[in-house]
Amino acid sequence: MNFRNIPPIVKNLLIANILVFLAQYLMPLPHPIVMVDGEYVKLPWDVVTQYGALWSIHQTDLGDAHFKIWQLVTYMFLHANFTHLLFNMFTLWMFGSILEYHWGAKKFFNFYVICGILAGLTQLAFSNGSAVGASGAIMGLMAAFVYLFPNTPLYVFFIPVPIKAKFVIPAFMAIDLFGVISPSQGDNVGHWAHLGGAAAGFLLVFLGNKMNRKTFY
Repeated sequence: MNFRNIPPIVKNLLIANILVFLAQYLMPLPHPIVMVDGEYVKLPWDVVTQYGALWSIHQTDLGDAHFKIWQLVTYMFLHANFTHLLFNMFTLWMFGSILEYHWGAKKFFNFYVICGILAGLTQLAFSNGSAVGASGAIMGLMAAFVYLFPNTPLYVFFIPVPIKAKFVIPAFMAIDLFGVISPSQGDNVGHWAHLGGAAAGFLLVFLGNKMNRKTFY
């Protein structure tokens, strides 16, 4: 990855996500023990996550951990751990760079934010769990990419041969759909946010194409 060749919005999003991730680790909660349902519980998050994560509107109040409207934006810049951050940032760079070059900075930024917000709204509507991460917005990018460039060859993990995007990306979406239909115990993945972001991304591109309005986003 040549950092100088990354388009400006993707570059700034990468920087912002990394800086916020560092802040998460540098700002632990001063009082991480609270009482929940009559029992003392150690909170597994930090000050930044406490105020910036997307908390469910049905979330039991844990200190100041409850829903605020700004969380529909801030949650996109928080991550649960380094692996979560690394995977999202790699995917943002891989698909986001192509889309930003294709659309231009302004349209790309609008598209990314809209997908992230709609992913968050989907999470609020269908899940009682909290959410952090750029995955919903990035799933929107992936949906747009597969619509615009379906035959682009992609290398997936340890598979030594390229597979077309129109097969790879829907497979990731199918995993999220399965996670919603048949949730497993201990699954902390925001499948609803992923699906909401993917649906938003597809619809924005599809409707923009049908209406022949390149400025739709």
